[in-house]
Amino acid sequence: MHRRTLGKLSAALLFPKPFLSARAAGGGTVRIGWLRAPNDITTGRARGTLEQALAALGAKVEWAGPFPAAAPALEALNAGSIDITAGSSTACIAALAARIPMVIFAYQKMSAGAEGILVKQDSPIQGLADLRGRSVAVNRGGTGEYLLMRALEKNGIDASGVKRVYLSPSDSGAAFRQGHVDAWATWDPFIAIGLKSYGARVLADGAAIGSGNAVTLMASRDFVEQKQPLLQAVFQTCLAENAWARQNKAEAGRIWTEAMSIPAGLAPTIGENNAVPTRGVTDADIAQIEQIADWYVSSRIVPRRPDIGAGVVKLTA
Repeated sequence: MHRRTLGKLSAALLFPKPFLSARAAGGGTVRIGWLRAPNDITTGRARGTLEQALAALGAKVEWAGPFPAAAPALEALNAGSIDITAGSSTACIAALAARIPMVIFAYQKMSAGAEGILVKQDSPIQGLADLRGRSVAVNRGGTGEYLLMRALEKNGIDASGVKRVYLSPSDSGAAFRQGHVDAWATWDPFIAIGLKSYGARVLADGAAIGSGNAVTLMASRDFVEQKQPLLQAVFQTCLAENAWARQNKAEAGRIWTEAMSIPAGLAPTIGENNAVPTRGVTDADIAQIEQIADWYVSSRIVPRRPDIGAGVVKLTA
């Protein structure tokens, strides 16, 4: 018994508690799918802090991507190729409705300036009511379509009178620039690109639209269940990176524009729009996502509302 006690004491001295916790959680590799997007994972990747935090727990990071959007990243998560990624609350709803085994572990309400409906500077469209009989570029079932439909609903405008043109974000930009559509419902970095390079102005921002959209961080359910200490380390690091970005918006904007391969001149706008607080998911956040999910169901984008609460793990700093 004395030898066993000494053995335990030696292990405690050689391997601090966080390391032992990581070992118990499986240690090894954390596979993170990163997006060309302004979020805390992108910041942590660029600054090396996620690797440092996980290395302290005896784990290493394997980066996958960059993914062009949340949907393909969530497909990779569903296939078991990655453990963690980022996206929007709209992407979460579609993933949970499709029974992808994922869990939301962080929530970042999007700023008003990071979403909106754009028109050309010389467009005769002056208000949302002027969209009647006009065409608007959106991504089918995604943030763009949500923003447009939410704006129309909030302002009592019959959606059947507005033509939705379903395009990818990159194709939407080209169609808008060339005048093939009258308006474009989109988000950053496309908002900043449209304003800087496509001669756009904001018809309605996220506040005018009444958007409840957010950036979310997500993990596979297996990872959450089996490697909780490593998930907590990722969460803590993302919170720290978020605090740094809010204190250093211009530098954060530079990191994000570089990651997204867009002009460095957009960094101040991108930093200002996207360096907003991240937190663990609250009951109010779940209710907000549920409201968007209700719209998804009523719009027949998903057949039934998924159980959002069951798709959340509540972490605290």
